Amino acid sequence: MHGIVTGGAGFIGSHLVDCLVHNNWDVTVIDDCRTGGTHNLQRHLDTRAITFLKKDLNDDGWQESFRNADHVFHLAADPDVKESARDPSATIRNNFTATVRVLEAAHHHGIPAIAFTSTSTVYGDAPVIPTPETYGPLAPISVYGATKLASEALIAAYCGTWGMDAQVFRFANIIGSRSNHGVCWDFIQKLRRDPGHLEILGDGRQAKSYLEVHACVDAMLHVSGKSPPGYQVFNIGSEDWVDVRSIADIVTREMGLSGVEYRFSGGARGWVGDVPRMLLSIEKVKALGWHPRIGSQESIRVAVRALLEA
Repeated sequence: MHGIVTGGAGFIGSHLVDCLVHNNWDVTVIDDCRTGGTHNLQRHLDTRAITFLKKDLNDDGWQESFRNADHVFHLAADPDVKESARDPSATIRNNFTATVRVLEAAHHHGIPAIAFTSTSTVYGDAPVIPTPETYGPLAPISVYGATKLASEALIAAYCGTWGMDAQVFRFANIIGSRSNHGVCWDFIQKLRRDPGHLEILGDGRQAKSYLEVHACVDAMLHVSGKSPPGYQVFNIGSEDWVDVRSIADIVTREMGLSGVEYRFSGGARGWVGDVPRMLLSIEKVKALGWHPRIGSQESIRVAVRALLEA
């Protein structure tokens, strides 16, 4: 199989590349390395196990690499919800406009299937928890979530118009090694600078679902191999949640710290666009035979240990 992985030098993308190479795929990675880096792929580059193109999807010069591909895994995006409020035009360009160009290239070269990494933030402040894929109306409260929802709509249109197959993955919070943003990474960086104090955004009661990155990639590949044809949406996450204060407790314990003073910025939302309560229904993906082996708290512990060892 020949697979294209956009954003393959990033956090989730590089772990996906590891698995595809392990399964003997012919892999082409396209990444401009704004949020990732070739260090995440170095062993594959050293052994020439992959083809790597350092390209911005909004520029040209990468489209021909789609020729004869069997599957596109489109992960390239600006990943930070907070940043989308500070620079919405960049988020729109890198998340939505780039998706338009990926779809154009896939259609032009007759690629039959695409997998797209979306987000739980497309649901906005959903009152139905756990939130199923059928929940609506979808009303994201961040520019990031809006760009992902717009991308989902365009993918659905391409599937309906030209008969492509698509798996759209609405992720919970994915955490683990190679991450360079998010609550675990953020807490570790703050505590390394000041082991006695920790700033926690919001009131610490925000409760969300977390999934370790290896489980996330396992779910993606499992679904890609078993998904029905056409346009399909799948929630990917754990079946429980954990609040931010508990995450702080886990991080401080794993770092061997005690007596850390927590300082809360206050408010129900940690930042503009933050969804304080998020838990996804994963019954649809479970029906295909996949389920998470550990819950949110254990995922946090595994992720923190991996980040500390990096």
